[in-house]
Amino acid sequence: MAKAPPEEQLRLLDLQALDSRLNQLQRQAAVVRNNPEITALQARVATVDGELVKATTELADLERELTRAEDDVQAVVTRLERDEQRLNSGTGTSKDLTALQSEVASLTRRRSDLEDVELDVMERVEQARAAQQEVQQRTDSVRSELAALEAARDAELETLGAQRAEVQVQRDELASTFDAALLGLYEKTLARRGVGAARLFHGKSEGSGMQLSPGDLADISKAAADDIVMCPDSGSILVRSAEWGH
Repeated sequence: MAKAPPEEQLRLLDLQALDSRLNQLQRQAAVVRNNPEITALQARVATVDGELVKATTELADLERELTRAEDDVQAVVTRLERDEQRLNSGTGTSKDLTALQSEVASLTRRRSDLEDVELDVMERVEQARAAQQEVQQRTDSVRSELAALEAARDAELETLGAQRAEVQVQRDELASTFDAALLGLYEKTLARRGVGAARLFHGKSEGSGMQLSPGDLADISKAAADDIVMCPDSGSILVRSAEWGH
């Protein structure tokens, strides 16, 4: 059976307390990193980003359609102006002037039709622009909310990281004061069981949280004060003291 002075075994509880604090800080950091509100907002951002892309694409398509409609109107207006100038000049044969009059009338109707199309497209562009702006505002709002939560998360992680670094320094300093064999046994037990050392308090192992059987307690009572005894349930080092009534 491995041995260590009782006072050294007792100091293992201080080391265990620091290790427990490190584990607690690690768990807290994991909870902060996995904030479900951030996950939900990230999903919302993806959704509104998709809506924004769709709205922006629809607006761009309509703006191109409007440009084509405006070009069509302008082409007819240019040709109409040219024909009207020729008609007003009175040059050409009677047949030519009659043909021009007919073409002017046709172009005038064509311009009216194209201007109606242009107005319709302009209305749809305005509606699409308003819709795109509304989606943009929602996107900006969700992104702003996400950025605030992420900033709060990062600040909390920084605080937890600083606390963990401080506890780690204390832990390393304390660990360096132990005999290598005892420390090795403790750390091996800690790695394997999750708890390296625990009190035996009034017959109850604080490593497992269970009351030990009379037979286990009898065996432990027979052990010398410097014997290192292990919890039969948790596998951790049981730290004993007469004051704890074991």
